[in-house]
Amino acid sequence: MNLFINTKYRSNKTELMDDFSLKGELLRDTLDKLGNINKWLGGNRVTLDGIIQLLKNQPKNKTYTIIDLGCGHGDILRQVAKYGRKHQYSFRLIGVDANQDAIAYATELSSGYPNITFKSIDIFSDQFETLNFDIALTTLFLHHFKEEEIKKLLKKLYANANIGLVINDLQRSKLAYGLFKLLGLVITNQMIKQDGLTSILRAFKREELEEISQQLHLKSQIRWKWAFRYQWLIKK
Repeated sequence: MNLFINTKYRSNKTELMDDFSLKGELLRDTLDKLGNINKWLGGNRVTLDGIIQLLKNQPKNKTYTIIDLGCGHGDILRQVAKYGRKHQYSFRLIGVDANQDAIAYATELSSGYPNITFKSIDIFSDQFETLNFDIALTTLFLHHFKEEEIKKLLKKLYANANIGLVINDLQRSKLAYGLFKLLGLVITNQMIKQDGLTSILRAFKREELEEISQQLHLKSQIRWKWAFRYQWLIKK
């Protein structure tokens, strides 16, 4: 375990997954394995639990639009759709990703979910401004951006959301870094090995999220969740 890694400040190192031209079997294998890891570690549950909290006092006799940014192959939206079916919610689910091949794969995997659609959109574009939604989701997505970009995005999402935001992202710590290195011993996908460590170094400390909330005057709630995640709920 590398206890000498410096986690005081966020890293600016880019991830391989930040290459939006990535496609083919490498992309699909990476998305599949990431989905399995998140499912195994319970990470996606953090996002679903956030949705449940935001909908707690909302009526069931209306359709809720939920948008998932950086949706990858759409695994979280499929899980949300299943929850909606089971608990009699009417959901309109929209996945957004800048990688067109990821969108194509997500569409293929979600053929049995008529209430899920996917769009390849730049979240900082004028096209994104036209999207209307009740809840916005970001799962392991915000850490890909610099702080000023995060603030810009959160302002936009907060302004457009009717109910709130569910942010699920990593905690930056030496322990998380060291444990992921151990997990890497059984991970065969080299991109996941490399990007996983970079993701932790680009992730957040609680006080950083609290500072962003204060600067943007957001009504938020931050909770630590296994495995080394922060669930950051922002309510209107």
